[in-house]
Amino acid sequence: MTRGALAASGLLLVLAGCSEAPPAPDDPRPATSGDGAESPSADRSASAGSASGGGRPDGSAVGSRKPDPLAAALDGRPGAPGSPREAAAQIEAAARAVADPGTVPARLAAAGHAQQLAYRAVADRPGWDRRVAALLPATLRRETRANVTARRAFRSMHPTRDADLATELPAWRIVEPRPAAELRRYYQEAERRYGVDWEYLAAINLVETGFGRIDGTSVAGAQGPMQFIPTTWDIYGQGGDVHDPHDAILAAGRLLRANGFARDPSGALYRYNNSSAYVRGVSLYAEVMQRRPRTYLAYHQWPIYYLTRAGSIWLPEGYSERRPVPVRRWLEREGRPAG
Repeated sequence: MTRGALAASGLLLVLAGCSEAPPAPDDPRPATSGDGAESPSADRSASAGSASGGGRPDGSAVGSRKPDPLAAALDGRPGAPGSPREAAAQIEAAARAVADPGTVPARLAAAGHAQQLAYRAVADRPGWDRRVAALLPATLRRETRANVTARRAFRSMHPTRDADLATELPAWRIVEPRPAAELRRYYQEAERRYGVDWEYLAAINLVETGFGRIDGTSVAGAQGPMQFIPTTWDIYGQGGDVHDPHDAILAAGRLLRANGFARDPSGALYRYNNSSAYVRGVSLYAEVMQRRPRTYLAYHQWPIYYLTRAGSIWLPEGYSERRPVPVRRWLEREGRPAG
């Protein structure tokens, strides 16, 4: 059995496996040029909108009179929406950018981050649900509901009282993840060899470490991008490197196959992490990607947020602490507000 860091998240992401970390994962980096050539196929459901390439270097439209909901993220100062209307605008703008294969890398990164913040904001405010749904196009309501429900599932794995939340940030490094196209090849190889849908493997990778952004060991001793504890790795690792994404993803495929993924995906996921909330959240992310494969590219841009008593703290790529650090001290050092 593995134990991961809650990312989302997850994000977390974060958005992930154990309750000591944030929900999946969530500092976006521009996608490499290779991502476009090997990006997921067209969505199985209706496209969220038209091209967002525009004519400016950031992909925004020339002559647009409406405020760009992604502008703050493009400027490197992403923020959570302050109202249901702002949340719906961020979600819709992000969906248009992600659905368009011509979206430039910087805008795709901004879209992923803005999308994540919008979902997190709605998840934290159940009173917004109906208003946000009413403001969204019908084609985005199911996807939004799934992402918000997943976020709530992962949040339920954390303490509910502020007094019980972390006062220190973890002894982690936050690194740039492998390109989305490279990771997708590994997921699909595992799917071919072990019969585990690639979207489930991607969802686990997102939730456990933000696609490998988190370089650190959990309090349960879990390691690597798919968060294996050593005894489990001895069974499924087949002599590979637990820190290597290819080896770890294939090992996750072997573990899920051995635990009956083909006949009972939820049961196999529960053996990966024995939490019904974890199973629910991972399954929802996987199902979103099955309906809209390009959503994987947005998830790949979600940075890491760590839940603390001071709020959810964005740990950007480049964060590096050898030992836990008090949240307030780190925020003061970095000149950053709490999230």
